[in-house]
Amino acid sequence: MLIPKRLTFLICSFFAFQSIIGQSNTFNEIGIILGPVQFRSDYGERKNSKTNGGNSGFGIGVVHYFNFSYNRSRNDFTKYFINHFKIKNEISYNKTNLEHLGKWVDASRTSDNANKLRAHKGVAENLDFGSQLEFYPLSIRDFQVYSPRIAPYIGLGIHYTIFSPKVSTNYANPDPSATGNVLDSSNFYSGWESGSVDASPGNTFSMVSNVGMRYKLNRYSDLILDLRFQYYFNDWVDGLNHQLESNKNNDWLLWLNVGYIYYFD
Repeated sequence: MLIPKRLTFLICSFFAFQSIIGQSNTFNEIGIILGPVQFRSDYGERKNSKTNGGNSGFGIGVVHYFNFSYNRSRNDFTKYFINHFKIKNEISYNKTNLEHLGKWVDASRTSDNANKLRAHKGVAENLDFGSQLEFYPLSIRDFQVYSPRIAPYIGLGIHYTIFSPKVSTNYANPDPSATGNVLDSSNFYSGWESGSVDASPGNTFSMVSNVGMRYKLNRYSDLILDLRFQYYFNDWVDGLNHQLESNKNNDWLLWLNVGYIYYFD
Protein backbone atom coordinates (compact mmCIF):
# COMPACT_ATOMS: atom_id res chain seq x y z
CA MET A 1 0.00 0.00 0.00
CA LEU A 2 1.41 3.37 -1.03
CA ILE A 3 1.88 6.01 1.66
CA PRO A 4 -0.40 9.04 0.97
CA LYS A 5 1.44 12.03 -0.49
CA ARG A 6 0.49 14.29 2.43
CA LEU A 7 1.85 11.84 4.98
CA THR A 8 5.07 11.51 2.97
CA PHE A 9 5.40 15.29 2.89
CA LEU A 10 4.89 15.57 6.68
CA ILE A 11 7.48 12.86 7.34
CA CYS A 12 9.99 14.58 5.05
CA SER A 13 9.26 17.93 6.71
CA PHE A 14 9.94 16.44 10.13
CA PHE A 15 13.32 15.04 9.12
CA ALA A 16 14.21 18.25 7.31
CA PHE A 17 13.44 20.15 10.50
CA GLN A 18 15.67 17.82 12.52
CA SER A 19 18.46 18.27 10.00
CA ILE A 20 18.18 22.08 10.12
CA ILE A 21 18.29 22.20 13.92
CA GLY A 22 21.31 19.95 13.98
CA GLN A 23 23.45 21.76 11.44
CA SER A 24 22.90 25.49 11.98
CA ASN A 25 21.50 28.29 14.05
CA THR A 26 17.79 29.09 14.29
CA PHE A 27 16.45 32.60 14.60
CA ASN A 28 13.67 33.32 17.03
CA GLU A 29 10.61 35.54 16.84
CA ILE A 30 8.31 36.41 19.71
CA GLY A 31 5.07 38.33 19.80
CA ILE A 32 1.62 38.92 21.20
CA ILE A 33 -1.76 38.25 19.59
CA LEU A 34 -5.26 39.35 20.61
CA GLY A 35 -8.74 39.64 19.18
CA PRO A 36 -12.40 38.56 19.25
CA VAL A 37 -13.51 34.93 19.53
CA GLN A 38 -16.75 33.31 18.35
CA PHE A 39 -17.33 30.18 20.43
CA ARG A 40 -19.56 27.62 18.68
CA SER A 41 -21.01 25.33 21.34
CA ASP A 42 -24.18 23.61 22.50
CA TYR A 43 -25.63 26.93 23.66
CA GLY A 44 -28.22 28.43 21.35
CA GLU A 45 -29.38 27.40 17.90
CA ARG A 46 -27.00 25.92 15.31
CA LYS A 47 -26.18 28.12 12.30
CA ASN A 48 -27.99 31.06 13.87
CA SER A 49 -26.56 34.54 13.41
CA LYS A 50 -27.75 35.75 16.83
CA THR A 51 -26.10 32.75 18.53
CA ASN A 52 -22.85 33.10 16.60
CA GLY A 53 -22.64 36.86 17.11
CA GLY A 54 -23.92 36.88 20.68
CA ASN A 55 -21.72 34.10 22.03
CA SER A 56 -18.52 35.99 21.36
CA GLY A 57 -15.59 36.59 23.63
CA PHE A 58 -11.93 37.59 23.60
CA GLY A 59 -8.57 35.86 23.30
CA ILE A 60 -4.98 36.83 23.97
CA GLY A 61 -1.74 34.93 23.55
CA VAL A 62 2.04 34.89 23.41
CA VAL A 63 3.62 33.29 20.35
CA HIS A 64 7.13 32.13 19.47
CA TYR A 65 8.45 31.18 16.03
CA PHE A 66 11.45 29.21 14.83
CA ASN A 67 12.69 31.04 11.74
CA PHE A 68 15.09 28.99 9.59
CA SER A 69 15.42 31.34 6.64
CA TYR A 70 18.97 32.52 7.34
CA ASN A 71 20.30 28.97 7.25
CA ARG A 72 22.17 27.61 4.25
CA SER A 73 21.74 24.12 2.84
CA ARG A 74 22.79 22.27 -0.30
CA ASN A 75 19.84 19.91 -0.07
CA ASP A 76 17.01 21.02 -2.36
CA PHE A 77 14.22 19.88 -0.04
CA THR A 78 15.82 21.50 3.00
CA LYS A 79 16.35 24.75 1.08
CA TYR A 80 12.67 24.79 0.19
CA PHE A 81 11.64 24.02 3.77
CA ILE A 82 13.69 26.79 5.38
CA ASN A 83 12.42 29.36 2.86
CA HIS A 84 8.72 28.49 3.17
CA PHE A 85 8.03 27.11 6.66
CA LYS A 86 8.09 28.29 10.27
CA ILE A 87 7.33 26.47 13.49
CA LYS A 88 4.93 28.39 15.74
CA ASN A 89 4.62 27.76 19.48
CA GLU A 90 1.86 29.38 21.48
CA ILE A 91 0.38 29.95 24.92
CA SER A 92 -3.05 31.58 24.76
CA TYR A 93 -6.19 32.24 26.76
CA ASN A 94 -9.76 32.82 25.63
CA LYS A 95 -13.01 33.49 27.48
CA THR A 96 -16.58 33.68 26.19
CA ASN A 97 -19.85 34.36 28.02
CA LEU A 98 -22.52 31.99 26.73
CA GLU A 99 -26.30 32.05 26.59
CA HIS A 100 -29.11 30.50 24.58
CA LEU A 101 -30.11 32.72 21.65
CA GLY A 102 -32.36 32.19 18.64
CA LYS A 103 -35.99 31.28 18.04
CA TRP A 104 -36.32 28.92 21.04
CA VAL A 105 -35.93 31.83 23.46
CA ASP A 106 -37.84 34.42 21.46
CA ALA A 107 -40.00 36.71 23.61
CA SER A 108 -43.09 35.17 22.05
CA ARG A 109 -42.27 31.82 23.64
CA THR A 110 -43.63 31.61 27.18
CA SER A 111 -43.26 27.89 27.90
CA ASP A 112 -41.46 26.50 30.93
CA ASN A 113 -38.67 25.20 28.68
CA ALA A 114 -38.20 28.62 27.08
CA ASN A 115 -37.85 30.14 30.55
CA LYS A 116 -35.30 27.48 31.49
CA LEU A 117 -33.23 28.22 28.40
CA ARG A 118 -33.32 31.98 29.01
CA ALA A 119 -32.24 31.45 32.62
CA HIS A 120 -29.31 29.21 31.70
CA LYS A 121 -25.93 31.00 31.31
CA GLY A 122 -22.38 29.79 31.00
CA VAL A 123 -18.75 30.73 30.51
CA ALA A 124 -16.16 28.97 28.35
CA GLU A 125 -12.67 29.69 29.70
CA ASN A 126 -9.67 27.97 28.11
CA LEU A 127 -5.89 27.93 28.46
CA ASP A 128 -4.06 26.64 25.39
CA PHE A 129 -0.56 25.30 24.74
CA GLY A 130 0.47 24.11 21.31
CA SER A 131 2.50 24.18 18.12
CA GLN A 132 1.73 24.69 14.45
CA LEU A 133 3.56 24.31 11.17
CA GLU A 134 3.04 27.44 9.04
CA PHE A 135 3.54 27.43 5.27
CA TYR A 136 4.43 30.64 3.40
CA PRO A 137 3.90 30.24 -0.38
CA LEU A 138 6.10 33.26 -1.09
CA SER A 139 9.76 33.37 -0.17
CA ILE A 140 10.40 34.16 3.51
CA ARG A 141 13.84 35.50 2.60
CA ASP A 142 12.38 37.91 0.05
CA PHE A 143 9.80 39.07 2.60
CA GLN A 144 12.54 39.88 5.08
CA VAL A 145 14.10 42.33 2.60
CA TYR A 146 10.69 43.97 1.88
CA SER A 147 10.13 42.28 -1.49
CA PRO A 148 7.22 41.98 -1.02
CA ARG A 149 6.13 43.60 2.26
CA ILE A 150 3.16 41.21 2.61
CA ALA A 151 3.49 37.47 3.25
CA PRO A 152 0.37 35.25 3.30
CA TYR A 153 0.45 31.90 5.10
CA ILE A 154 -1.59 28.91 6.19
CA GLY A 155 -1.01 26.70 9.23
CA LEU A 156 -1.96 23.45 10.91
CA GLY A 157 -1.20 22.12 14.37
CA ILE A 158 -2.25 20.49 17.61
CA HIS A 159 -3.00 22.24 20.92
CA TYR A 160 -3.49 20.98 24.45
CA THR A 161 -6.37 22.79 26.14
CA ILE A 162 -7.18 23.13 29.83
CA PHE A 163 -10.83 24.14 30.09
CA SER A 164 -12.65 25.59 33.12
CA PRO A 165 -16.31 26.18 32.20
CA LYS A 166 -18.84 27.85 34.47
CA VAL A 167 -22.63 27.43 34.57
CA SER A 168 -25.48 29.26 36.29
CA THR A 169 -29.27 29.48 36.19
CA ASN A 170 -31.78 31.85 37.72
CA TYR A 171 -34.74 29.69 36.78
CA ALA A 172 -37.57 30.15 39.28
CA ASN A 173 -38.19 26.50 40.16
CA PRO A 174 -41.46 25.88 42.07
CA ASP A 175 -39.29 24.36 44.75
CA PRO A 176 -37.47 27.40 46.22
CA SER A 177 -34.65 25.22 47.52
CA ALA A 178 -33.89 24.08 43.95
CA THR A 179 -33.87 27.52 42.34
CA GLY A 180 -30.39 28.27 40.98
CA ASN A 181 -29.13 24.75 41.71
CA VAL A 182 -27.00 23.69 38.71
CA LEU A 183 -26.92 20.10 39.99
CA ASP A 184 -30.70 19.79 39.69
CA SER A 185 -31.55 18.74 36.11
CA SER A 186 -35.11 20.04 36.54
CA ASN A 187 -33.71 23.57 36.31
CA PHE A 188 -32.68 22.95 32.69
CA TYR A 189 -34.40 22.13 29.41
CA SER A 190 -36.57 19.04 29.93
CA GLY A 191 -35.60 17.47 26.59
CA TRP A 192 -31.98 17.04 27.64
CA GLU A 193 -30.77 13.83 29.20
CA SER A 194 -29.83 13.89 32.88
CA GLY A 195 -26.19 14.94 33.27
CA SER A 196 -26.16 17.14 30.18
CA VAL A 197 -24.90 20.08 32.26
CA ASP A 198 -21.51 19.58 33.89
CA ALA A 199 -19.12 22.46 34.54
CA SER A 200 -16.27 20.26 35.79
CA PRO A 201 -12.83 21.45 34.65
CA GLY A 202 -10.90 19.18 32.34
CA ASN A 203 -8.44 18.98 29.49
CA THR A 204 -8.41 17.89 25.88
CA PHE A 205 -6.49 18.15 22.64
CA SER A 206 -7.66 20.24 19.72
CA MET A 207 -6.86 20.66 16.04
CA VAL A 208 -5.92 24.17 14.98
CA SER A 209 -5.86 25.49 11.41
CA ASN A 210 -5.35 29.09 10.38
CA VAL A 211 -4.88 31.45 7.48
CA GLY A 212 -3.33 34.88 7.68
CA MET A 213 -0.81 37.39 6.47
CA ARG A 214 2.17 39.33 7.74
CA TYR A 215 3.06 42.93 6.97
CA LYS A 216 6.74 43.90 7.24
CA LEU A 217 7.14 47.01 9.42
CA ASN A 218 10.94 47.02 9.54
CA ARG A 219 13.86 44.61 9.73
CA TYR A 220 12.95 43.43 13.22
CA SER A 221 9.15 43.52 13.36
CA ASP A 222 5.95 42.46 11.59
CA LEU A 223 2.23 42.94 12.02
CA ILE A 224 0.01 39.89 11.54
CA LEU A 225 -3.67 39.33 10.80
CA ASP A 226 -4.81 35.77 11.49
CA LEU A 227 -8.09 33.82 11.31
CA ARG A 228 -8.13 30.57 13.30
CA PHE A 229 -10.41 27.55 13.34
CA GLN A 230 -10.00 25.38 16.45
CA TYR A 231 -11.86 22.09 16.89
CA TYR A 232 -11.79 20.47 20.32
CA PHE A 233 -11.73 16.68 20.69
CA ASN A 234 -14.25 17.03 23.51
CA ASP A 235 -17.84 18.30 23.82
CA TRP A 236 -17.64 19.47 27.45
CA VAL A 237 -15.46 22.55 26.90
CA ASP A 238 -18.53 24.77 27.41
CA GLY A 239 -19.92 22.71 30.32
CA LEU A 240 -22.91 21.53 28.23
CA ASN A 241 -23.43 18.36 26.17
CA HIS A 242 -27.16 17.95 25.64
CA GLN A 243 -26.71 14.89 23.38
CA LEU A 244 -29.69 15.71 21.14
CA GLU A 245 -29.70 14.87 17.43
CA SER A 246 -28.91 18.51 16.67
CA ASN A 247 -25.67 18.21 18.66
CA LYS A 248 -23.59 16.97 15.73
CA ASN A 249 -20.21 18.52 16.56
CA ASN A 250 -17.85 18.95 19.46
CA ASP A 251 -17.21 22.49 20.65
CA TRP A 252 -15.15 24.69 18.35
CA LEU A 253 -14.24 28.33 17.85
CA LEU A 254 -13.23 30.99 15.37
CA TRP A 255 -10.62 33.52 16.46
CA LEU A 256 -9.73 36.62 14.46
CA ASN A 257 -6.58 38.10 15.94
CA VAL A 258 -4.02 40.76 15.21
CA GLY A 259 -0.49 40.67 16.51
CA TYR A 260 2.94 42.19 16.72
CA ILE A 261 6.05 40.05 16.11
CA TYR A 262 9.64 40.96 17.02
CA TYR A 263 12.73 39.25 15.56
CA PHE A 264 15.78 38.32 17.65
CA ASP A 265 19.16 37.92 15.93
